[in-house]
Amino acid sequence: MTRLFWERGYEATSIGELTEAMGIRPGSLYVAFGDKKSLFQEVVRSYGRSPVGAFVGVALAEETTAYDAFARILREAAAIYPDPSHPAGCLTISAATNVTPQDAEVATYLRDLRNENLATLEARLRTARQTGELPASADPRSLAAYIAAVIQGMSQRARDGATAAELTKPPS
Repeated sequence: MTRLFWERGYEATSIGELTEAMGIRPGSLYVAFGDKKSLFQEVVRSYGRSPVGAFVGVALAEETTAYDAFARILREAAAIYPDPSHPAGCLTISAATNVTPQDAEVATYLRDLRNENLATLEARLRTARQTGELPASADPRSLAAYIAAVIQGMSQRARDGATAAELTKPPS
């Protein structure tokens, strides 16, 4: 299920494909999850707890400095996003593409998750500013937005075929 949503996005993944992948009948999916949207939200929650989906939070929790945390996040994104053992990129970044107006709630759900991640990045940068790791003039909100844009761009580049080497290569 995760792979289908990750590869195709929410909209392009059909109930038939999901039930076939799960080895169940459509009625069983509805009994277990209620609807496709609820199943998708469970898939996204599960993804967020997996090593592939949780690496940002793990780095923020484990690294003692903001610099080390954000350097690790970028290194790990460069390794994880193009990893051939799973679909390229990030599920929460890419699954909402081409969502139709009747499924706008799904796009909102994913946007809210990404905004929560942005707030988490900002909070870590605020702490770095308070402890003197960043100068008092630093703008944690702008820095967090920039880092999020880089991470989202890395996800899309991986979906477009960029390799880990390309994603880690500094500009010359």
